[in-house]
Amino acid sequence: MSVIWQPQKGPQSLAIAAPFVPEMLFGGARGGGKSDFLLGDFLQDVGIGAAWRGILFRKSYKELEELITRAREIYIPLGADYKSGVYTFIFPSGATLKMRHLEKEEDADDYQGHQYTWVGWDELTNWANQNAYNKLKACVRSAAGVQNKRIRTSGNPGGVGHHWVKAYFIDPAPMGKELIEGKRMFIPSKLQDNKILMSNDPDYEANLKELGSPELIRAWLDGDWSVITGAFFPEFSMARHVIKPFTVPDHWMRFRSLDWGSASPFSVGWWAVSDGYQVPNGAYIPQGALVRYREWYGTGPKVNSGLRLTGSQVAKGILEREGKGEHVSYGVIDPSAFRVDNGPSVAESMSRHRVYFRRGDNQRVPGWDQVRDRLVGNPDDGPMMYFFDTCRHTIRTFPALPHDTTNPEDVDTDSEDHVGDDIRYACMSRPYHRRKPEPKDRPKPLQTMTYNDMWEAENNAERRYVQV
Repeated sequence: MSVIWQPQKGPQSLAIAAPFVPEMLFGGARGGGKSDFLLGDFLQDVGIGAAWRGILFRKSYKELEELITRAREIYIPLGADYKSGVYTFIFPSGATLKMRHLEKEEDADDYQGHQYTWVGWDELTNWANQNAYNKLKACVRSAAGVQNKRIRTSGNPGGVGHHWVKAYFIDPAPMGKELIEGKRMFIPSKLQDNKILMSNDPDYEANLKELGSPELIRAWLDGDWSVITGAFFPEFSMARHVIKPFTVPDHWMRFRSLDWGSASPFSVGWWAVSDGYQVPNGAYIPQGALVRYREWYGTGPKVNSGLRLTGSQVAKGILEREGKGEHVSYGVIDPSAFRVDNGPSVAESMSRHRVYFRRGDNQRVPGWDQVRDRLVGNPDDGPMMYFFDTCRHTIRTFPALPHDTTNPEDVDTDSEDHVGDDIRYACMSRPYHRRKPEPKDRPKPLQTMTYNDMWEAENNAERRYVQV
């Protein structure tokens, strides 16, 4: 018997193999096999019979038509009957899958009281907020006691719902494949993971590159949820700057940076300076590059709120995280930590626990330039700054830093900029000068020019001054 459909090896097969996860977001890049994943995931349990009841949403009817066409290609050969009048697939076992479009939030009210064992959302970022999703979540139940009831969604970065989808599924575990709060998971998928599409349509990637801004194209191709159009650091890339943790060589110099906060979050970053290192099965870290290998982000239960810890408490927390065998050469801190208000300063309180910091260079625009130069790096070597993927708050907040509306050369200080500030202090403590690429048409020195070189240079000069 021929195989009608099976998951492709990689993210698709991994996601299909996790029916125990109540809520899942699959995808990221365009062409990553997202719609097929949804259709295949529902198909897993049609053998349960009539108690297996599903509903799959798209935002508009036109989009739903495309999804139905693909569903017919998979389901009809397996014996399913499609009832076009009610947009429903009925399987030989009695299992059913409704295909619906849900354009407005209030349309979700039509499903109050319904029972579904499987709910799907194709292109979840097309919905502006989480309200419709939450309303349908209440419909995931079964009077027949069906196990592994679940919600499955797909989505690309961008779209009106980018921020709420990212906050719910991705920010708590940016690299994905990790159970969040025991109930939800993000499975990233890139265009390259869809081997069938890449084989059948080799021009697909090139065509995508012609359709949007550089940031949006990167989001589509790499499935990079950190890409935000208009962000202060569009140079940041999950693929280029975020790396898997490795054992930092003992001889690398280490230091720490801290942006102080009490009512607002504080941010501590630990850094190692590479001497030129090939990460096993990973990237080459150029000599002089900074590697952020640990973070401590003092955030409270509310967004952009702090833990209200004292300097002594933060110092003790730093020592606990460093352990006895770790040697940190120096630390730089927000200069405000040296301010004296009716008692010892924060920096002095920390020094009493032998946690020492010096004043960080707080020049803002030059500091951001240093950060940007390290993100870009050199053409031959690559970036000069990297982040372990365990630095979750760095990955969550740093790429999202916005421009100040009155000073586009600075970050908006009302944003969650604490990690950005501690990175700025770190970079300013070790100034870096990026090599600028040599102009391709730079003329040869006169001493080394041949007669042919001089003749060509003269002809080029004449062509530049020709009036058309």
